[in-house]
Parts: sequence; C-alpha cells; structure tokens
Amino acid sequence: MVAQAPSGHTGSRVALTVGALGVVFGDIGTSPIYTLQTVFNPDDPHPVPVSRDNIFGVVSLVFWSVMIIVTVTYVLLAMRADNEGEGGIMALITLLRRWTLPGGRRTAVMLAALGIFGASLFLGDSMITPAISVLSAVEGAKTVSSSMGDFVVPITAVIILVLFLVQRRGTAAVGRVFGPIMIAWFLVIGACGIGGITKNPDILQALSPTYALGFLFGHFGIAFFALAAIVLAVTGAEALYADMGHFGRSAITRAWLLLVFPACVLSYLGQGALILDNPANISAPFFLLTPGWGRLAIVLLATAATVIASQAVITGAFSVAAQAAQLGYLPRLRVAHTSETTVGQIYVPWINWLLMVSVLTLVFAFRSSEALAYAFGMAVTGTISITTLLFFYVARARWQTPMWLVLLGAIPLLTVDLLFFAANLTKLVHGAWLPLLIAVLAFTIMTTWQRGREIVTAEREHTEGSLREFVDGLRADPSQVVTVPGTAIFLNRGKETAPLAMRANVEHNHVRHRQVVILTIHTEMVPRIPVAERISVDHLGYADDGIIHVTSRYGYMETPNVPAALRLLDPADTEGVLDLDRPSYFLSKIELLRGDAPTMAMWRKRLFIATSHITADAAEYFALPREHTVIMGSQIEV
Repeated sequence: MVAQAPSGHTGSRVALTVGALGVVFGDIGTSPIYTLQTVFNPDDPHPVPVSRDNIFGVVSLVFWSVMIIVTVTYVLLAMRADNEGEGGIMALITLLRRWTLPGGRRTAVMLAALGIFGASLFLGDSMITPAISVLSAVEGAKTVSSSMGDFVVPITAVIILVLFLVQRRGTAAVGRVFGPIMIAWFLVIGACGIGGITKNPDILQALSPTYALGFLFGHFGIAFFALAAIVLAVTGAEALYADMGHFGRSAITRAWLLLVFPACVLSYLGQGALILDNPANISAPFFLLTPGWGRLAIVLLATAATVIASQAVITGAFSVAAQAAQLGYLPRLRVAHTSETTVGQIYVPWINWLLMVSVLTLVFAFRSSEALAYAFGMAVTGTISITTLLFFYVARARWQTPMWLVLLGAIPLLTVDLLFFAANLTKLVHGAWLPLLIAVLAFTIMTTWQRGREIVTAEREHTEGSLREFVDGLRADPSQVVTVPGTAIFLNRGKETAPLAMRANVEHNHVRHRQVVILTIHTEMVPRIPVAERISVDHLGYADDGIIHVTSRYGYMETPNVPAALRLLDPADTEGVLDLDRPSYFLSKIELLRGDAPTMAMWRKRLFIATSHITADAAEYFALPREHTVIMGSQIEV
C-alpha cells in the first residue's frame, strides 16, 4: 500500500513517477529492441513475408495489441482491483478468497487454483526476462563489431550477477538510479522513431485499426503465427500490476500514458518505416534506426535499459512471493521492507538468490536471445489471460457490475488474450515448454504447501488446545506442577491456543516457571509503532497466577526485538517481577514426519517437508539470545 502524497507535494509525486520509470517499465520499455526483428525473422518456423501490406499489418497489430492489453486491460481496468494497495495476480486471489463467491467454495477453489497457476507463470517470466533482455542488448554489440560475439555470454552473466547483488539496497534506491536512465532511454527511442517516420510518413497510417483487422482476417494463416512474436510487445504488462504496491496506481499510470506508451509507439512506427524503405533492415531494425555514429551509445543504453527490464520482473516476483507466503502458499519468508513511506517496497532474499541462480543457468544453457525467444511469450499470454478472467469475476462478484457490462468487456478482451495464447502454443516444441515447466513446478510447490499447511494447522490446534482452558486447568489443580523460580517467555501465534512448548513442559516435566509470559508479535501496516503503544497485556482471567499474555506490535519498517519489548512492561501488569536478565525463551519447533494417513500422495508429503526447510529462523528473526533460548520440539505427521 502506497502512502499518498498530499496534493501540494508535487515533488513526492514526481519522485514516485521517476522511481516507477526506473523499476516498473524496463521490461515493456525494451520490447522494441526485439519485437519486429522477431516477427520478420526468416529462420522462424512460420516466417512472415516482408511486404508492404504485411509491414503495415504487423505494425498496426503491435500498436493495437499494446493499446488493448496494456492500456485497457491493465492500466484502466486491472489496476483498479488492489488489495490494500498491492497489485498483481496474487492480489486478485486474495480478493476472491475474501468474499463469498457465486458458486460457493468449489468456485473459489477453482479460481484460486487458476490464479496460482498464473502467478507461477509470472515467476517463470521472472526467470526468463532477465536472461533474454540482457542477452538481446549485449548481442547488439555485434552490430558494432562482429568480434564481440564471443564475449556476449560472459558480459551478460556479470551484469546479471551485479543486478541481483544490489537488490538488498531496496526498490527505492534502485529506482532513483534507474529512473533517469529510463527517461533518457524513452526520449532517445522516441526521437529515433521520429527520425525513421520522417523518411516514410506513410507508416502513420498503421495507427488505423483497419490495417490490423485486414492483416488478421485477410491473411489469417500468416497473422496467427505472427501473434506469437507480436506478443513480445506486451511483455512486462503484468509487472505494471504486480509492482503497483511499490509505487501506486497513479504514478504508474502517469508514466505509462505520458512517456512510455508514446515512446514505444514512435519506435515501432520508425522501425516499420525503416523496413519499408529497405527490407534488409529486418536484421536489426531497432539498432539500425540509430545513425551509425550513435550506434555504440545506443547499444550501451540498451544494455542499461534491459538491466532495468530485469528489475521490473524481479520486484514483481518479490511482491508475488511475499503475498503467496501471506496467503499460505509458501513458507514464512524473510521479507525486508526498504521504504518508510511505501509498504510494498520489499526485498525477499530467498527469492532473490533463487532467481539469480535460475537466470544464470538459462544464460549459460541457451546462450542467445533467439534460443529463448519462443519461451518468452507463453508465460506472458498465460498470465494475461488468467488476470483478465479473474478481474472480470471480481468486478461481477465484488462490485456487482451488471452482467451485460461484464460480458461487453470480458468477451473481446479474453478473445484477444486467448488468440495470443493459442498462437504461442504452436511454439511449444520450440521452447514454449520452458515457462510451462517452471510454472507447473511452482504451482505444485505452492499448492502442496497450502494443503500441507492446512493439515499441520488442524493437527497443531488439536494438539495445543485452548489457552484459556489450559490456564484454568493449572488454576484448578496447582499440585500437578512444581513452580520453579525464574521467568519463562513462550512465543506463540496468538492467545487462542496454548504454546506447544509450555504444554510439553507441564505435561512431561510437571514444572512451570513462577513468571510466565506468552508473547505474540503482531506487525501493523504502518512504518513504526510509538513505543507507548507497543505493548498490551491480557491477564487471561486471573491476576495472581503469574501467567500473562503480551501482544507486542511493530510497524512494517521495524525489526521485532523481543528482549527490548519485554523491558517496556510495567511491573504492575506482570503479576510479579520479571527476571529479564536471565529469562528462558521457549520456541515450539514442529518436526514434520511422513505419516500413513491418506492426506496427500507420498511424493507431495516429501515435497512439503523439504519446502519447510526454507522457513525463516524464528530465534534470529526475533533477536532472541541463543544462550537463553530453548527449542522444544513436537512431531506432527502429514
């Protein structure tokens, strides 16, 4: 959720817009580098002949595809559906799960599963985009000197390595550096596009939808297969939505409508005019649009821009992963908030390193952007189609939009999306299988974790039992335990159930400490919590048994520190003096075992247990002193 600047704070709005340019638009903003080149690639299994009619048709299709999918579907429609300021397909899943849907639980489960698969496709896109984007730009160096060919892969690997190493600095810091570069990028490609248009102004006629429709329906056998490459013009559309929590809807909309969209359109028109002038220019129309004296500069600028393209999907992946963890589709991940004004600006270390290894693997395995090109569109079209479907379901179920209006928007938009998706299916054996494989793996992991979590939660709640009943039992029969000196702090998820570690101490050791604090950490969606409002105490029905429940509240920018929080307690509220110099901290650790119960397939049980190992370490996260921390284990079969 983005903290909106007051109306008079123009500087804040400008800063957000510049930051959005530096983070959000790198992917879609670098599409002009390779889109038309790929469409007219003579080595394509279904090549598009270079003719005047086909050039006008392709350029027109590119323009209207970007207009319909990016401007209409995402900027004007989908970005209105946010979850507390967060966007992306996971936000739509959250909205669907929050409300009672027509069709009941079965409909909700099916739509959520579809959404999870869309999010999985986006994670696949997050791995492919950095590889193909940086490769395509570095390969541009070959238009300057053919001897650079042997250095393309090593240079790409170094750039990608540096990119992932700087992620810990935060989205805002990255955006401040990248924003001015992207402004220069869009101004340059727009200017080069204008230069190309002046040589053949007839290309402006391609803005008419009649050329797109004429090409699509008049030459369907060619146009259908061309859609698999034309979709490259809209790669990065999902990043606009997924990154909405980083900068807000208004900043992204301003940047798109005022700079990004016009610059990209001018570049496509200029390239079309260049190809009309000389069909041989299909080899590298983007770079050849630049005068010879500026070609090395545009290669360097393109390399910087494609690094930023990678940034767009990386930050989107952080948002998707964090939201997936909140929804219970991934384990608790360590999430670092990097801004005091914008909740959504986060850094997720585990996802960062996973993406880095995956991207470098793709670079060294495929070694060229051409080899990855066919894989690129499948993830994009699948995610876009699912997002469109879920958005219109939300519009009907939540906003009570009239059915005729929903159908009026959904039918044409989904028709366009599914046409692109079907065209990319024809590239399945040529590389489109890669994002599908990644998506299936991610989907399997997330749905397995969600199912396993349900099983563990149900069993844990049964084992823990009610906290109030547990305390009542100790009160009714104090002779069942021996009270020993000292203070025990039990970390627990809430005050509804008894901590497993405390129950085990009582039932197996028959002891309890004189002072017992059951502590729950709660993170609020504000940057910081005033110290005076940090602590609240519940005596759990008795004011003299030495057992209290404490809730410690933190802002999202604060790192929980349990020892420091406990020192804020008023001795008058603790039913005795707490020994905070030598307390004992108790954590409940669950050991997951494969059981015989038919809850999941055996391979899914193994996968669930393996995934549990990436859960963030609780003692480190809560700043517990290791020498005073006791971890008491419990076994749960899944």
